[in-house]
Amino acid sequence: MMMRVCCALFSGPIILSTSITRNRFCLPLPYNNNSSHFQSKIYGLTSITHPNPIFQPNYKTTGRNANSPIFSNLCVANAQAQPSDDFIVVNFYHFVFIKDPNAEVSNHLSFLQDLNIHGRIYLNEQGINAQYSGPSKHALAYVEWLREDYRFSDILVQISPAFNGHAFPKLKLRYKPSLVQLEGGISHLPLLDPSMRATPLAPSEWRKRLEMVHEVEGMSNSALGSKYVLLDVRNGYEWDIGNFIGAQRPDTECFRSTSCGVSDAEAIASDPLANADKNTTQIFMYCTGGIRCDVYSTILREQGFQNLYTLMGGISHYLSKEGPIEWVGNLFVFDDRLSLPPSAYNSDATAAAYKTYQGPKKNLYANCYICGSHVSELRHRNCANLDCNLLFLCCMDCTKDLRGCCCMKCTTAPRLRPVLPGNQRYKKWHTYREMEMQVNLTV
Repeated sequence: MMMRVCCALFSGPIILSTSITRNRFCLPLPYNNNSSHFQSKIYGLTSITHPNPIFQPNYKTTGRNANSPIFSNLCVANAQAQPSDDFIVVNFYHFVFIKDPNAEVSNHLSFLQDLNIHGRIYLNEQGINAQYSGPSKHALAYVEWLREDYRFSDILVQISPAFNGHAFPKLKLRYKPSLVQLEGGISHLPLLDPSMRATPLAPSEWRKRLEMVHEVEGMSNSALGSKYVLLDVRNGYEWDIGNFIGAQRPDTECFRSTSCGVSDAEAIASDPLANADKNTTQIFMYCTGGIRCDVYSTILREQGFQNLYTLMGGISHYLSKEGPIEWVGNLFVFDDRLSLPPSAYNSDATAAAYKTYQGPKKNLYANCYICGSHVSELRHRNCANLDCNLLFLCCMDCTKDLRGCCCMKCTTAPRLRPVLPGNQRYKKWHTYREMEMQVNLTV
């Protein structure tokens, strides 16, 4: 089945967490005279100051709360204070009523006009969903400015490394009717009512729940095993390179068309929730950063499902706190990086997990879309056929043999883009309009 990229934005309300290999990515952090680096732990902060004034951005404070904290929680491992031109990727979302979202967009654009920020920032009456990159000084200045507004004072933010400058081509900051893409829209959903959303579980609690389930695996009559569903609500191409052990996912390639729990009679057989008891079955949902789970949990709540749980902060938060225990593979991200290994979130926890983990054997999970062989480099590529553009995993041999295409048929297509080496990605489609013009001339 062909799978195409869904426009869902994965960012979520997640703990600001960076744990990157030393000397590879460094983030300006609270200064500590007694230590050359920061160990992994949680800091409850009321403010962040740094002895170097370059880390103190100038920002507008008119009408905003000047005393609000920058970050409510901070998880740091082996990170050292470095010049603030290091690029980072920032993700967060927040459900809150915004009376005049268009005016809010204008305010944000005004603040960001002098900052080097690229990414996607969407606002509407239900809140904000943001994913962007920039030099750490600029990227964190925007978070600081936003949190001075009482409506956004408790947003939870995550930071990850941007290895080659910006992870996005430009800034898109605008009003968007839906903060995530779902058929039928989400404006009618009760997202502003926390009681209608699933109960969030901290990563440590999530891990305990999964370990309990795996302890009783094979006991089909066990009370826990018969009342448990681990549901991955992400897109098919995200699942391809990594997932939680024992998870199920809807029989659809794109979150936009997800209908599990509300399926019609024809789709019952492939619905992970088809046999779930709405009163007793515990449904544990996860996605990259949390927003898609929050959105979909309100749909399931309206369908009568009572025991709904989400992974607080999503997979990225879990990897930063627990490492890859119960997780296998990489994490797909919606930017130029495409995927990140667990070590990008917490190298120490990842190393410890691989040494001590005694859980179920991790099978080979990522296979070439064309030949089915195991793929060691967990990065997707788009088909070189401009009119196909399928996002797929491919081994190096098939990439060479089919010239970057997903199938033999596409190799004969009239509009073929050049094969991209390594981790490069194709530019926007309009870059290749000249190809279409050349085809028309030859015809």
